[in-house]
Amino acid sequence: MENKRSLVVAVLLSLGCAMLVSGCETTNVLDGVGAIQLGNFRLNESQVGAIKKTAQAMGKAFSDVTPEQEYYVGRAVGATLLGKYRPLTESRSVQYLNLVGQSLARVSDMPETYGGYHFVLLEDEGINAFAAPGGLIFVSRGLLRCCQDEDTLAAVLAHEIAHVQLKHGLQAIKTSRLTSAFSIMATEGVKQAGGGQLAQLTGIFEDSIHDVTATLVNNGYSRAFEREADAAALLMLDRAGYDQRALVALLGEMKRRLNPQGLDFAKTHPDPADRIAELEPLLAETKSPSGMAQRQQRFKSILGSI
Repeated sequence: MENKRSLVVAVLLSLGCAMLVSGCETTNVLDGVGAIQLGNFRLNESQVGAIKKTAQAMGKAFSDVTPEQEYYVGRAVGATLLGKYRPLTESRSVQYLNLVGQSLARVSDMPETYGGYHFVLLEDEGINAFAAPGGLIFVSRGLLRCCQDEDTLAAVLAHEIAHVQLKHGLQAIKTSRLTSAFSIMATEGVKQAGGGQLAQLTGIFEDSIHDVTATLVNNGYSRAFEREADAAALLMLDRAGYDQRALVALLGEMKRRLNPQGLDFAKTHPDPADRIAELEPLLAETKSPSGMAQRQQRFKSILGSI
């Protein structure tokens, strides 16, 4: 049985590697094929179907990733981040973060994802935030300390939600052909498999996710992606009744606190001063929205000692 399983893995990997090398569209060599006899081993129709499904999915790795696949990739990235950063579990703060985040997500251009939006506090003094594919968003304690009120907190979360709706994280994953192909293989192609070969493919998937996470954490998004996320964040803030200028205020505070030689936000994002200059022409010419005093009181009550 173990040899049979290993053979299935070998066939899966062969199909995947062949397509990675050639870059060609998936062929239809398995169309109409039932069971296959390979030497002393026999693959039943169900196993052949799984192999075919993998080949077809991998052939589309650069054009179509389903919401479900995005969810699992994002959760894998999130799990890796939580291996590096400890989550802050104080319930009142977490609930408040998610209340603000969910209100913004609802007015975004992607109000729903396969697994929903989830906002996580990180017990980390660095100034940073991460948006994993599918809606899993992490914010550090250090970044929260740059927030003076609920509107600036909303600016942080709106920017990260924008990365999700614009699929910037997914595009970062797709920069590596190997990562994208094996991500699809891990979620699509081995549902008929088990044991050793499943562990082997899971290992490949995990290694690829680690590579992706390192790219997101160490290199950050491009300046173009950050510009797009800032513009989308302004729209979200306005729709949700927050002050758009809170994003400018946040960037100004971050500029004041950031160490240019640091390993956090300063390393992975464009200079806040440059972002402020690009934002100014986009700000709506409106008065400050109502309810700021109540929001300020709520923010200080819950996150004032963060």
